[in-house]
Amino acid sequence: MQPIRIKPTEAPPLPSSGVRASTFKLLLDTAMDLIQRDGHIPSIAEVAVRSNVSRATAYRYFPSRSALITSVVDASLGPVRSVPPGTDAGDARERVHAMFKATFPRFLQFEPQLRAALQLALEQWALQRAGLLEEEPYRRGHRVGILSTALAPLKPDLQPAVRDRLHRALSVLYGIEAYTILKDMWGMGEKEIERTVLWMADALIDASVREGKAQAAPRRANGRPNGR
Repeated sequence: MQPIRIKPTEAPPLPSSGVRASTFKLLLDTAMDLIQRDGHIPSIAEVAVRSNVSRATAYRYFPSRSALITSVVDASLGPVRSVPPGTDAGDARERVHAMFKATFPRFLQFEPQLRAALQLALEQWALQRAGLLEEEPYRRGHRVGILSTALAPLKPDLQPAVRDRLHRALSVLYGIEAYTILKDMWGMGEKEIERTVLWMADALIDASVREGKAQAAPRRANGRPNGR
């Protein structure tokens, strides 16, 4: 049975211009600064007060902390939130390396904001489990699409089960979670974290390719096309 993929939370639409755009930016910048300075996820009311904007106005832009933190993550990760440069050319290993190398500097620059997103997801999980969650839950998962693009060259060479397992395994590495474990538990610096994560990614890719070749050998021997 295939696991159900959870649809990630989408950020509120960014107004294109005018007062709405400037108010949106003011509220978002204030939230980013509060997280950077105080290390906690502010409420919408707190962001409104610090921005000198009415609560009603703030809630029209960000109806929940989930909406707010999704916009914070969008702003933190910038262009790598969609398709990082270099992940749509070359073989799968080159694409994966380009993806990680484009993203890790953003982890360093916006570490408090990205930790806050992880914090909110864990907090809401506990509240939802206890039946106390009173806002829409924040769902992560945009990395799934990014990884799909990076791994596209392997599609002809790997059976779907192998490819899906690799996809899921890399999703564990490609995120703030692996970064915080290696930094908090092992005291690693940024470059060492990057080298370690890339080494793990290479190991997963190598293992999947070996398995793909092993599965393809009997099919070739029986005259059956690869991948069918």
